Amino acid sequence: MLNAAEAQLAAGAKDDSERARQRAELYAPPKGHRARAGAPGRSRPAGMGLGDARALIAAMASEDARLTGR
Repeated sequence: MLNAAEAQLAAGAKDDSERARQRAELYAPPKGHRARAGAPGRSRPAGMGLGDARALIAAMASEDARLTGR
């Protein structure tokens, strides 16, 4: 739907600068939108730490060894 709107706006533009301005308006964030204070960009989602990952791998290896009889 956005591509159709962009194509229609581009077809009606008189020159490249008007086309660029229309595209910037189309993809701009909504008016009144503000980023959170102190947030320069997207924050990294919480994930597993290195120690937890190693413990999980060790548990999986021991379970694999138990099931395969090694």
